[in-house]
Amino acid sequence: MEFRYQANTRFKIYSAPLAAVRTFPVTFTDSGDIVYPEFAYPERGWIISPGLSGILSTLVPIAVVLLAQIRIRSFWDANNAVLGVLYSVILSTLFQVIIKMLAGGFRPYFLSVCMPDITLAAGHNSTNLNAVGFRQIMYSVDICTNPNKQTLKNAMTSFPSGHSTAAFAGYVFLFLWMNAKLKVWGNSQTSFYWLALLMAPLLGAVLMACALSITQDHHWYDILVGAAIGTFMAFASYRTCYAALWDWRYNHIPLKRRETLDYTAWADPQYLERAVFVRKLGWGRRRRVGRAPRDGRLSNGANSVWSDGSPVADRAATHGQSPRRPETAIPREGLPRGRGAVADDMV
Repeated sequence: MEFRYQANTRFKIYSAPLAAVRTFPVTFTDSGDIVYPEFAYPERGWIISPGLSGILSTLVPIAVVLLAQIRIRSFWDANNAVLGVLYSVILSTLFQVIIKMLAGGFRPYFLSVCMPDITLAAGHNSTNLNAVGFRQIMYSVDICTNPNKQTLKNAMTSFPSGHSTAAFAGYVFLFLWMNAKLKVWGNSQTSFYWLALLMAPLLGAVLMACALSITQDHHWYDILVGAAIGTFMAFASYRTCYAALWDWRYNHIPLKRRETLDYTAWADPQYLERAVFVRKLGWGRRRRVGRAPRDGRLSNGANSVWSDGSPVADRAATHGQSPRRPETAIPREGLPRGRGAVADDMV
């Protein structure tokens, strides 16, 4: 219901008339050539349509997240990642559509769509913005002869780039998620292949955005501002759904709506290996921590440790007695509850 409301709101905003009258230069030489070429490129059509751009920017990150769950196997991680992608794409799209309607700008092929006839300025000058400015070369859409109003409006809403916004919103979020799950910038040196894989979403976003400059559908500043909007929304959405952005100790932990995360409890190395994809140097090991055994020990491979982290053998030797449950237990805030709860259930 929430997403449907946001989609309807976006559609209504995009269907609304432009908020201001824009002017553009038209100057011809004796040969009929346009002296001001910034808006005189030919209309070549989209390499990637707006609909396809939105689908790729949303479904590709979601597909990667769901495929990774074969190894991660965390419901809360999949839930938060999918919601985070949707949050990022929807908010960034809404943001850029509002800017398009209030600010906007002419596309590089605007004059090809407008097909201006400056002789119409004498009889179509209700805005008093025709044949104005330096040497009277500035005109409004009153002189456009294209009867398709929607096409004409689309040619006047170049800033910022919707393709660029959606691409960076989806793929930057995927970049942050992959960094957290692969621990590329973690507590150990990663391999070159993990680093290259991490950069793949950014490469995809840049290619989708820059494809618009090939056909001159957008100016460079349209693409740059769209990328900035999408990146900011991706960062904001990721931090809404996960415990940190760059802190390698926590950025893989998905948050819950009705529970706060006890960062102090999860700073212990015993509880930092949950909900990750990588399997190295202790990361990704699956151990049950929902309930401590009756003697107070937690399983740790071939060895056993007390719930405060000290080895069982050392504790027994120190006190000269058989292992028993220590008085100080591990912090319970943020740890899983219920019988047989695995570590992934807490996040």
